[in-house]
Amino acid sequence: AMGELVRSGKVRYLGLSEASPATLRRAHAVHPITALQSEYSLFTREHEAGALAACRELGIGFVAYSPLGRGLLTGRFRRPEDLAADDWRHSSSRFHAGNIEANAELARPVFEVAGARGATAPQVALAWLLAKGEDVVPIPGTRRRARLEENLAAAELRLSPEEVARLDTLFPPGAARGERYGAAAAALLDAQAALD
Repeated sequence: AMGELVRSGKVRYLGLSEASPATLRRAHAVHPITALQSEYSLFTREHEAGALAACRELGIGFVAYSPLGRGLLTGRFRRPEDLAADDWRHSSSRFHAGNIEANAELARPVFEVAGARGATAPQVALAWLLAKGEDVVPIPGTRRRARLEENLAAAELRLSPEEVARLDTLFPPGAARGERYGAAAAALLDAQAALD
């Protein structure tokens, strides 16, 4: 049905969000998929061996959402009290007591690289993603013009291969403490994976 919308000129391209490699391949066989949007950051690297690899095999772009680790790579959130009472992050165990402090400590090397380079930690986190390939496009959320300008400046920051390798080593897949989604959202992803 979505392919027909493209053929009729109502939609230009098709993309998927949080699709598994199997779902991506099945969809792409029916109609070309242009982009896959999934969470990808130093804190969430599990897609590298799965969905990102499938995207590269099929020539599909990868749109990385939450490239700043849902705020953990900005220094803004270091303890549960840093979150507003109605902040959705309370549903993610990465932000629960014990985990948020451990994750803030895990992020310290990003701040060290930033200090050495005269950049900010968010710029380093975005530059790391940009170093992962031209097919990876991070989409950081922002509400302030100053943050938008800061994020855009990350495109000018070129990390050395040694810096990228160091961050890869310090942030292996699964290094973050806690799950990236709360139980309800995780159940939706698990249900989709079960269909594959």
